[in-house]
Formats: sequence, C-alpha cells, structure tokens
Amino acid sequence: MELTLSHSLYGIFTLLIILTMVFRKGVVLPTLLGTFLVAWVYNGSLISGFMSIFNANLVAAKELFNIFLIITFMVALLHSLKDLGADKRMIQPIEKIMVNSHVSYFILVGVTYVVSLFFWPTPAVPLICALLVPAAIRSGLPALMAAVAVALAGQGMALSSDYIIQVAPGLSAKSAGVDTELVMDQALVLSLITGAVAIGLAYFLNKHSFRSKHDLQNEQEVLAMQGLTEGHPSSDHRLALWSKLFAILVPLSMLAVMIYMVSTKLGSGRMGGFEGGNGAAFIGGVAVVLLLLSTVAFGKYRSLDYISDHITEGFVFAFKAMGPVIPIAGFFFLGSPDFAGDILSVPAEAAPSLLFDLVETTQEFLPQSAFLAAFSILLIGIITGLDGSGFSGLPLTGALSASLTNAHIDASTLAAIGQMGSIWTGGGTIIAWSSMIAIAGFCGVPVMELVRKNFIVVILGLIVSTTAALFIF
Repeated sequence: MELTLSHSLYGIFTLLIILTMVFRKGVVLPTLLGTFLVAWVYNGSLISGFMSIFNANLVAAKELFNIFLIITFMVALLHSLKDLGADKRMIQPIEKIMVNSHVSYFILVGVTYVVSLFFWPTPAVPLICALLVPAAIRSGLPALMAAVAVALAGQGMALSSDYIIQVAPGLSAKSAGVDTELVMDQALVLSLITGAVAIGLAYFLNKHSFRSKHDLQNEQEVLAMQGLTEGHPSSDHRLALWSKLFAILVPLSMLAVMIYMVSTKLGSGRMGGFEGGNGAAFIGGVAVVLLLLSTVAFGKYRSLDYISDHITEGFVFAFKAMGPVIPIAGFFFLGSPDFAGDILSVPAEAAPSLLFDLVETTQEFLPQSAFLAAFSILLIGIITGLDGSGFSGLPLTGALSASLTNAHIDASTLAAIGQMGSIWTGGGTIIAWSSMIAIAGFCGVPVMELVRKNFIVVILGLIVSTTAALFIF
C-alpha cells in the first residue's frame, strides 16, 4: 500500500507522544496538535482541520461517557456513606482478626482488593489507610510493608483488571476494536497472576521484618498513625442506627451483585454473561439506588440538595481522573477506520486506517512471533504508564494491539497485556510521581522506599503474566 503524508504525520506524532510519556510530561498538547494537522493534511482543508479536532474529542467523549457515569455514581455513593459514617463501620470489624503481622498483611491485601474493585483505589485508599493500616502496624506489620500491601492490591491488582467498574477494559477494547468482555476476562486473569507473583514475592522477601505485638520497639510508628484512627463524630442516635444499617446493606448489596454477575457468566457457558457495558450499568444502577437511600437517611428533606452535591463531587472526580484521556483517545481513534470517518467527516467506506496501515507496512520486516508481539505491547504499556496515569496510555496500547495481531495471538490478549503494563506502572505501584504518593503519605513512609520495595516484584509479576498469556489464551 502507498503511504501518504497524513500517514507520515500520524506516525511522527505517535512517536512524539511516546517520547513525551518517557519524559513524564503531559501528552494532551501533542495529541490535539496531531489531530489537527493530520486532519488538515488528509482533507486538504484548514477548515476541516478545525472541525476534526472538535469531532475527535466529541467522538471520544461519546464512546467514553459511560465510564464517566460509573465513576461518578460510585464516588457519589462513597461520599454519601461518609456522611453517615458507614464507610468506616464497614471495615472496622476486620481489625479484630488482625492477630499478627502475617495475617494483617494478607487481610490488607484482601480488603484493599475488594474495596478497590468497587470504589477504585484512589477514593478507597484513605479509608483503608485510616482504619486498617494502624491496626496492622499495632499487630507488628512494618509500615512500609503495609504500604506495599495496599499499593500492590489496590493500585495494581484491582485497578489493572478494573473488573467491576470496567473503565480500563472499556478503553482498551474500544481502541482495539474488540469485545469489552474478552479484554475484561483476560485482564482479570493476568491481573491475578501478576498480583499473586508480586504480593507473594514481597511477602517472602520481607517476612523477616515482620514482628509480633510483643516485639514492637518503635512505638512512635504506631503513634504516628493514630491521627488517622479517630472515629466518625456523631452523637445523633438516629444517624448511628442508619450508619450501622448501611454498613451492612452496602457490602451485602455489592456481594449480591458479584454473585449474580458470576452466576450469569457461568450460566452463559462462557466468561461473559453481561454483554458490552451491561455489567458496569448494573453495578452503576445499584450504586444509584443505594445513593438515594443513604442521602435520604442522612438528610431527609435536605437530601434533595445533598444528592446533587454528591453527584457533582462524583463528576468532578471523574473528570479530574479521566478528562485528559478524551483528547488522547480522540487522536488514536483517528488512526482507526471504525472512528476516522466520523472524525474526518468522510463516508465510513472511505475512512482511512492510518495507524493500521503504518504497522502493516512494517509487518514484513518483523518476525511473526507471538512472544515478540506480547512483550512489545507490555513494554509500550510500561512506557505509557511512566506519565503517572495508568489510563492515558490505554488508547495507544489498544490501537497497537489491533494492528499487531497475528495468527498466533489475538488483539484482545495483546490489549489485556498492554493494560497490565500501563496500569501496574502508572496506576501507582512502581513510579513515585503517581498516586503512590498518597499511599506513602498515609502510611508515613518515604515514597522512594516504597518504589524500591515494589519495583522488582512487579516487573517479575508482569513478565510471568505475559508469558502465561501466551499459553493460556
């Protein structure tokens, strides 16, 4: 096939975006500029360039708005539970079974993983660090290892699969042009393998530093955490009753959702009983009903204002977390024939496939190896995660997955591998300028020490899971 100037421009800006990520700078500016110039050159019209830069963002926003909604409703629910004090009551009973440092480590892992699946790690980490980490430290677990457990389970294992809220697999699948369910299920398996290796190695390499309650020498370590352990102030007997009720109702509701979703998957005879975004819609709808009930319980007539405030807070959080992804996705959607027609205002049958054409021209020079394709996508995912956002690189890894697929490995598997590399890196496990800073701050440990503890075990986990993907899928 004959490459045009618009192909060359698209390739140059793709490389520029990757290079910008390596230097940990924002990539929104080059993606917007690249979209404008490529569209201008392709259509030969400056006016078309102006229109296409808007269309690219509009197409991306339409495709990704369901993601913003689910984040909004889950964060709004968490804020309403905080009003009642139910968020803390939900996990306080777990403190009682933290009998020693070894048990505490795995309890932190389990609780962080489950809570982060439903509420995302960023809003969940303050709650976990405020309640469970001090109890874990009192049981003899070093503060640094408590931070390791929270980071690997939440920012790594839970966020990299994002199996409940489905933001990450949705981004990867949209860009790769494959079924979200396929990416979801494969990413879940790979995240569990990566997490098992990383969390297990971290435990065995550091368990010599675990202490018993009687061996605690540094009481300041415990005292430093006690500012986070104060109970939720409430002298209102009515609120206390509602707090207890929702502390039971919300976990039971989420458990029921999980059981139902798993039962439909098993009953469908394949991994994926919910088609498309129906799983996220289901959990989002349950969250909205719980939000309605909890705000009414807290505010009665004032709930009319409270629910608006909480939804606004949810949208603000969603746009802060995901806003920059829209122009990035718009640029990489431009490289896909599925979206290029709408962006460039040309008929669908005449839509170019800029990124796919570029990769196809290099296929004859590349060995048709599933191993090389898998580890290339993993490396690109790790590079894109260096900007400190695990999600900004997913449109790129997804788009490349669609173009690198061959007879030995399919696009959904490559997209899941790229998702692992991007989120385990940028989500907050092995780079200091990510949300790992918050975990280190809550646990009172130096962030670079946390990076050093996590780095080797995470990289080994990613290597193992990528290798496993070649044999499993």
